[in-house]
Amino acid sequence: MLWITTAWGACFLGIRWGLEYAPILWFAALRAVLAGVALLVLCVLQHRPMPRGRHAWLLIVVLGGVNVTVAFAAMFGGVAGLSTGTAAVLANAQPLLIVLPAWWWYGEAVSWRTVIALIVGFVGLVLLAAPGGQGALLALFSAVAITAGTLLSRRLVGLDVVAASGWHFVLGGVGLIGWAAAVEGAPTIAWSPGFLGVLIALSLVGTAAAFVGWFVESQHCRLDALTAWTFLVPVIGVVLAAVVLGERPTRWTAFGLAVVLVSLWTILQPRRGVQKVGTVEADEKS
Repeated sequence: MLWITTAWGACFLGIRWGLEYAPILWFAALRAVLAGVALLVLCVLQHRPMPRGRHAWLLIVVLGGVNVTVAFAAMFGGVAGLSTGTAAVLANAQPLLIVLPAWWWYGEAVSWRTVIALIVGFVGLVLLAAPGGQGALLALFSAVAITAGTLLSRRLVGLDVVAASGWHFVLGGVGLIGWAAAVEGAPTIAWSPGFLGVLIALSLVGTAAAFVGWFVESQHCRLDALTAWTFLVPVIGVVLAAVVLGERPTRWTAFGLAVVLVSLWTILQPRRGVQKVGTVEADEKS
């Protein structure tokens, strides 16, 4: 899990750099489509089974719309409108957002300590988002969409995760292409070796490999424990933004970040008397 959170933390730095060469939606679309195509090529080479049945394809289409089209657009827009570190924090609020839905849908127990930590974390998110305007709202909306994607990924059991991931990236990327064409017009991308390197790293490491690993883990781990790992993503994002880009968080931002991290640390503490959640089976029959 550590490599996944490190890759995602570095992604925010890559997005910041890449936005100097490409429009927001077109850049997001390129990231998604390249990741999806790479995974599907891997499926062909390894003779992996493709999804079958109406239920499976409906799940993949919905997952692509939520986890790719909506989440990527909001994430890239958030990075464009905020400092890299703040965007990384707000876009990775999954541990705070997933606890109650995981309790409601999958019966994962929630303690009073967790509820209090959620309230404290929400206050911290408000402190971070208040000065950020539209960029902050987009980053938070990205977190909501990714949380929904994580919840849906539980239903991938019974499907080949690599194939399902590849198709959801391609379909979500096609949605982004249509959105980009309608809003931004024809793509105006300043192709260069640097931009190509950033795009490949974002697509293959930070997207294709990282999300496949994430989806595999989501099928057999408690979702609150799994998403708690994303606690490291904003830390890595803030550190990289400070070291590489020279960004320095304001006192207000630092205080909000501290509040969020304290609440996440509280949620991370071991629970007593909580049973392990069983695997959720998915009916892929049409």
